[in-house]
Amino acid sequence: MMKLRLSKKIKAGGFLPLFIALIAGVLMGLTVAPFGAWFLAWIALAPLWVIIFNTSKFPLVSPIPYALLWGIGYHGIALWWITGIHPMTWMGVPWLASLAVAAFCWIFITLWGAALVAIWATCITFLGKNLNSPLRVLVAVSLWCGLESIWSRGALWWTTLAYTQSPYNIAILHLGQISGTTTVTAAIVAVNLLMAEAWLNTPVARIQDRPLNPPTLGDLRSSSSLQNWRTKSYLIAASLLIGLHLVGWGLASQPLIQTPQTALKVGIIQGNIPNEIKLYAGGLRRAIEGYTTGYRTLAEQGVEAVLTPEGALPLFWRDIPNSSFYRAVQEKGVVAWLGAFGEQGSSYTNSLFTLTGTGEIYSRYNKIKLVPLGEYIPFVEVFGKLIDRLSPLDAHQVAGAEDQVFDTPFGRAIASICYESAFSEHLRRQTAQGGQFILSAANNAHYSPSMPAQHHAQDVMRAIENSRWAIRATNTGYSGIIDPHGKTEWISKLNTYQLHAATIYRRETKTLYARAGDWLMLLLLTLSLIVLGIALSNNKRHKEQPKQL
Repeated sequence: MMKLRLSKKIKAGGFLPLFIALIAGVLMGLTVAPFGAWFLAWIALAPLWVIIFNTSKFPLVSPIPYALLWGIGYHGIALWWITGIHPMTWMGVPWLASLAVAAFCWIFITLWGAALVAIWATCITFLGKNLNSPLRVLVAVSLWCGLESIWSRGALWWTTLAYTQSPYNIAILHLGQISGTTTVTAAIVAVNLLMAEAWLNTPVARIQDRPLNPPTLGDLRSSSSLQNWRTKSYLIAASLLIGLHLVGWGLASQPLIQTPQTALKVGIIQGNIPNEIKLYAGGLRRAIEGYTTGYRTLAEQGVEAVLTPEGALPLFWRDIPNSSFYRAVQEKGVVAWLGAFGEQGSSYTNSLFTLTGTGEIYSRYNKIKLVPLGEYIPFVEVFGKLIDRLSPLDAHQVAGAEDQVFDTPFGRAIASICYESAFSEHLRRQTAQGGQFILSAANNAHYSPSMPAQHHAQDVMRAIENSRWAIRATNTGYSGIIDPHGKTEWISKLNTYQLHAATIYRRETKTLYARAGDWLMLLLLTLSLIVLGIALSNNKRHKEQPKQL
């Protein structure tokens, strides 16, 4: 009989909220580039909150299925581009095996993101039942930001809620100068939850929680109080939304101090070498010719340095001096930031070299954040046999040291190779250590067009957070120039060979985020612990009170 009642309860209220949760997550997924429906982010989380806490209308056995579906909708849509790695037949992987690998990668990374939402929903369901609405929102915002911080320190990270606003909502992105992505994420979650709480506290909905009993005078008085809180919730949500945008607009309106002494004329080469041919003789020949010609052309235009993409010349450094590109550098005398492979014992690194006009290596940066499966095999002891099949080189790729700095003849740079653009702390650390401009080198050729669009959006966020000019060189697009306010001064087209020269400015000022890091998350978590401690103490006192009587 109990199982029958439970089954009826799920059928009565389970399938509709499951569908609503999935659709709400899909709407959140449509906010990211290239879809660009960023405004949906301010309402797309609210339905999940309503489902979790309106148990009279949506009876829950557990919040996990609903949270998972929301997370699958969001991360599944936002990360669909990862399926673009198929087909990998050019790497010698059979077509069906390639499809299986692509499907596995998409499903795994989607579920990894959905797990964050499920943990958040489970924790807040447990913690929030003893809290009133305002405090419940505070704890929920803190918990989401804390989980994002934990996820961002792992190997798989891309889809912070903050990037739903990039590159379109420049004003709100400037909140990143205060405390990084946490500031933007906290704003989005808070506005969503306040609106959801206002809906939950509709007097009629509250009275309907007890349909078998007629409303009493106490119910009506309570309804009046709930109506006041409902109105306040909407006002607070609207004020927060408008106020934070005004704060961001104020930060975005600050003038950029740019003197001739800090100017640096740089060139970008987008080689457009498809991955299918890049590692073979024909592709290598085309790469050397394209980058050599591009370098000469830009040098003749008077640039002081030239940036190439990640792995522009897919060679070990020991082979570079035998190339025409190297001879062109010696001839023209212009600094080149060259993407190539460096040796590290019996392994290799994905590196960016500063090559001076005399042909000497001034500095070398080794990529730190490697792509799982793409650049290294997790649990290598278990999956070691896959390495030789998936890796394009005989050696195994290894990560660079965490504490690297990248000095150049023009001052210290902030280096980011491809995937590293998603890790805001990685660039913040280099800014705090004196980085004056951002060099972002990427490939992006082996994914669908959504990926380079999102990669550009990530670099827009990093430029704003650190208040630095960013120079982006990619293999097949979108290369670009981004100013410290996130304005894209120039962006290349996809799948074209392009050259571009532009003037950027080196900067030494530091934002609050660059100086203090993600202090807001620590503050939110501290306040939440205090709130939970007080609530726990009050509950314990109430339980002990009858015994004292």
